[in-house]
Amino acid sequence: MKKLPFLKIYNVILWIILLTLPAQVESQSQATLIYLVRHAEKVDDSQDPPLSELGIKRALLLSIMLRDAELTHIHSTDLKRTRDTAGPIALLSGLDVQIYDPENLEEFASLLGSTPGRHLVVGHSDTTPKLVRLLGGESSEISDHEYDRLYVLILDPNGEATSTLIRFGQSLTGS
Repeated sequence: MKKLPFLKIYNVILWIILLTLPAQVESQSQATLIYLVRHAEKVDDSQDPPLSELGIKRALLLSIMLRDAELTHIHSTDLKRTRDTAGPIALLSGLDVQIYDPENLEEFASLLGSTPGRHLVVGHSDTTPKLVRLLGGESSEISDHEYDRLYVLILDPNGEATSTLIRFGQSLTGS
């Protein structure tokens, strides 16, 4: 397998964490595991741009990271950049990408919370942190040039949330 140039040692640690999470969720009856990411880098700031070359690489990295996560659902807003971020893992997992309305995050959070399984949600810099908080997790605002966040939430059967923020791939924020 060709090694991606922006892969760092912390990504190895991330893979170990991600591979152990499904076992943790499996041990909790009817628990829900939700991975939330902002779309990968886009080519420009136009209305509905596709992913840039770096964005395509990040989407591929995400698919490699989540290929053994046993996803049961993939959700995306109906824009090229979000659908293209979800595309590689949808192809690997054989799942269809389900479109959600970012204007109805409360309703979508309720749906996620009541649907056991393993979900990937691809959103935006403004919707992803809000959705994490609506699900009971902790998040902060995402800057315009920040694409390396992966939130992992475990919702137990009682609705209690445990959230973890992991960084993946190349950081463009300087942090």
